[in-house]
Amino acid sequence: MNAVRGRFPARTVRVKAPGKVNVSLDVGPLRPDGYHSVASVYLAVSLYEEVAATSTDTGEITVGISPASTLDLDGVDIPLDERNLAYKAAAIMADVSEHSTGVHLEITKRVPVAGGMGGGSADAAATLLACDALWNSGLSREELAHLAAELGADVPFSLLGGTAVGLGVGDELSPALVKAQTDWVLVTADFGLSTPEVFRTLDRLRAESGEAIEEPTSVDPRVLAALLSGDADALSRVLVNDLQRASIELAPELRDVLGLGESCGAIAGIVSGSGPTVALLAHNPSAADGLATELRHHGLDAMAVHGPVHGARIISDTLL
Repeated sequence: MNAVRGRFPARTVRVKAPGKVNVSLDVGPLRPDGYHSVASVYLAVSLYEEVAATSTDTGEITVGISPASTLDLDGVDIPLDERNLAYKAAAIMADVSEHSTGVHLEITKRVPVAGGMGGGSADAAATLLACDALWNSGLSREELAHLAAELGADVPFSLLGGTAVGLGVGDELSPALVKAQTDWVLVTADFGLSTPEVFRTLDRLRAESGEAIEEPTSVDPRVLAALLSGDADALSRVLVNDLQRASIELAPELRDVLGLGESCGAIAGIVSGSGPTVALLAHNPSAADGLATELRHHGLDAMAVHGPVHGARIISDTLL
């Protein structure tokens, strides 16, 4: 990393970026390259990660977790070195920025770790935007999105936000101009699920049942129609997640959470992405609040959110 010391006064740029729910997720067969093609509808929801990027004169990238994090991180292994996606995002930005400095990244964790909601990807998206501002790189959103794609399929979406269709391995994004709000309750778990393990489990279950799986090439248009109109009842009938059966195979208690959610008033429920976060659909904000309260009375960690929301946004830029 080529640090330029003294070029800019010390600053902190703070950025927030949203987690996501996969409103639909169709998964193709295992490909020869080890990946799976998907067709998914991503919805950015109002649960945000924050990254504060502070310039330093060390020439190094350092990462820390903010004590303001709302997650219980006891026993959770979050790497704070070059394995961390935010670290990788800063390193990429340093490579393309003419006047990079050292940087300390302080991450406020709110999106569940290994929860199927793209929390690490939100950290990376926030870091790209923060370092772009910190180092006056002047990259466009499109250029940042190109860099984001190098970090993982969910990172460009967290940068973009809103609603989007993802094809390929999830990296071929097409924005969907959804303005109508849908309301959800997220039930988080005190454990994570490994995304590669969930995919391997799906492959095994499919092999055991002898299913013939086709490559997905498009999403169900009924999903987009329901989102565009904000029709929660119509959306409840077309929620799909091919990974859900594998997530439940690995964590059978998720079936109980889905059942309890519906018995407490959710219109429908789905495991988000590879899980174990469960997303429960509600009719409106007050219904979501009531459902979250009821589930907390049952001892679950539940919160009401809504979508779509904006992607990564700068919330403060402070000279030190």
